[in-house]
Amino acid sequence: MPVGMPEFVENPENRCPVILLLDTSGSMSGQPIQELNRGLAAFKEDVMKDAQASLSVEVAIVTFGPVKLTQDFVTIDHFTPPKLEADGVTPMGAAIEYALDLLETRKQSYKDNGVHYYRPWVFLITDGAPTDYWQNAAQRVREEEEQRRMLFFTVAVQGADMYKLREIAPPGRPPVMLNGLDFRALFVWLSTSMKRVSSGKVGEAVALPPVGWGQIIT
Repeated sequence: MPVGMPEFVENPENRCPVILLLDTSGSMSGQPIQELNRGLAAFKEDVMKDAQASLSVEVAIVTFGPVKLTQDFVTIDHFTPPKLEADGVTPMGAAIEYALDLLETRKQSYKDNGVHYYRPWVFLITDGAPTDYWQNAAQRVREEEEQRRMLFFTVAVQGADMYKLREIAPPGRPPVMLNGLDFRALFVWLSTSMKRVSSGKVGEAVALPPVGWGQIIT
């Protein structure tokens, strides 16, 4: 009998982990949070169209305002998109550090269970500026990226502090400004990217689809 956590015994596929680090502070209330919820539903729907990706892609959701683990890691076939609500301030620094710690714990689980994994993605979406000390989080992001331990993406919604987001985003991958509130296009892009990654070999370079959902503001 194989030994290990049941989820890995039942599904030994290589894992493609992604943490969605979502700003749910008060400024996201109304249409922004509604569109974000629709985007999450579109993400699940689109990944599920690919049999390999639905077994490989694992999603966790960390929301902030306050920092909370809204969804621990599950494969997409077990993922139920939550109904997020907006409230509170923007403790972005604490949220990033929480997400990085969560990722380390998950990677250790993969290693302990003999499961191979692709380089994890952390996807930050915010419409504001950090209301806490964020410099340590930014330093950790840079170090993790340099050591090729993860890929960190920063998505700015209208109203975001682009100056601070540029400080947080890793060199070479500046923040992207979302076109309006087109979260659906963003999450379909993310899904397409995950499908490409999960169909390749671990450690292999993958060409990502063009970013049609946003623009880089220089």
